[in-house]
Amino acid sequence: MSKRIAVVGSNMVDLITYVARMPERGETVEAPRFEMGCGGKGANQAIAAAKLGAEVLMVTKVGDDPFADTTIRNFQDHSIDTRHVERVPGTSSGVAPIFVEPSGENSILIIKGANAALSPADVDRAADDLKRCSLITLQLEVPLETVYHTIAFGAEHGVETLLNPAPACAELDVERIRKVTFLVPNETELAILSGMPVDTDAAVEAAARSLLAKGLRTVIVTMGGRGALLVTAEGATRINPVRVTPVDTTGAGDAFIGSFAHFYTETRNLTLALNKAVRYAADSITRPGTQKSYATAKEFEAFCKAVDGAAQ
Repeated sequence: MSKRIAVVGSNMVDLITYVARMPERGETVEAPRFEMGCGGKGANQAIAAAKLGAEVLMVTKVGDDPFADTTIRNFQDHSIDTRHVERVPGTSSGVAPIFVEPSGENSILIIKGANAALSPADVDRAADDLKRCSLITLQLEVPLETVYHTIAFGAEHGVETLLNPAPACAELDVERIRKVTFLVPNETELAILSGMPVDTDAAVEAAARSLLAKGLRTVIVTMGGRGALLVTAEGATRINPVRVTPVDTTGAGDAFIGSFAHFYTETRNLTLALNKAVRYAADSITRPGTQKSYATAKEFEAFCKAVDGAAQ
């Protein structure tokens, strides 16, 4: 079976400001540091998988501004297939201003730009390449119709799909994503999709099960420092966290999903892939930045050895 991963999703240019504290409304506060980097949930997930050695195909849209050249070059530098990365004339690339507090917590704004132009027709044009993939990952920084179309495409052609319903979107129609192989929300996204509380672990499981009752097959809830929860019709499995000191949590969810995509397509072992993904995401928050915080296969192996050694 192919181990190739496709990402049908977004790209952004991250504009990262490190703040001593967030300003109040109408207040101006001096910030100590600024960085610019490549991001976007789709691109982040693609880069995480590629850094671990996965063969990745990217289907996305960029603008006709200088940010587009930077984004395409970044994909190519990580050996990502860019045949289906297309420019949209007269449109800006996607931009994400990010504000990082001393605790490592972050607040993010996104301007979709060219990402809003990614259409079902773009998926159809990439069909021959997508059919040769083992897994297609999706997010919600592109039009919902494109997400629905891609899930249906995967079901029709026997290609597994993963939907990360982020940013949270109340308009997402659960009925139209029933054929997705893996739904991977965080707790906030799960609460919005299910309409149920998620204030305890038992509540998280109940909310996830409510989505199974609507026809979904596998729900994986990411819970930050509490690990993750895998919920299927057969039962629930807790994926334990790895304790680290956070420096910057930006992009940790994307690190989880991109690495899970790689580990799952490589091993076909769901629980093993999730345990590795929790570790990979934990490692990512020990460094500042988004994509640059993602470990290579060699770096991740060293992190795992250190974690295992500390536990003995």
